[in-house]
Amino acid sequence: MYASGQSAEQLAALGLTVADLDEEEVEVWPCNWPSFLLFNRMSTQWRAGASGVIGLDYSSIRDVAGFLGIKKKKLAEIFPDLQVLEGEALRVMAEERENSP
Repeated sequence: MYASGQSAEQLAALGLTVADLDEEEVEVWPCNWPSFLLFNRMSTQWRAGASGVIGLDYSSIRDVAGFLGIKKKKLAEIFPDLQVLEGEALRVMAEERENSP
């Protein structure tokens, strides 16, 4: 049977555990929705090095945005927001690595 979400192994590759995934609902303002949607869909497009995740694979952003119907002009507008989301995710993952046994 199919189970949605990431497996423990997939989460571990990102420095996360199942406990890190809250079921808490959060509000996303409409002006931020395209950025959030793109960031969410980029969840399989992380580049990793010997010490873990190092950032999003920027070469896939246009393709993923295109699949979502985000036009080039809109992508140029939301790219800085995507970088903010990426930076925060990297910070959280680094913090988790530092605090893990």
